[in-house]
Amino acid sequence: MGISGIISAIVIGAIIGLLGRLLVPGRQHIGVLATIGVGIVAAFVGALIAHALHVDHTKGVDWIQWLIQIALAALGIAALERFKARH
Repeated sequence: MGISGIISAIVIGAIIGLLGRLLVPGRQHIGVLATIGVGIVAAFVGALIAHALHVDHTKGVDWIQWLIQIALAALGIAALERFKARH
């Protein structure tokens, strides 16, 4: 992965993380870097799941893949928030 791929992963991860964060009700006490990290992981895992389900290459925007990634980001943010609340 080149520098452009790393920058793209960070940007896409930030977008997915922020969208996932919007889905979690209430205030989250996690930082921006944690949100981006969760978004990057959700983007990669969501892409793998979409590929396994054969919904990763569609005509136009891959809405199903985006929905999977955003849902995973929301779950990741909620899990991280719950983990931080316990410690």
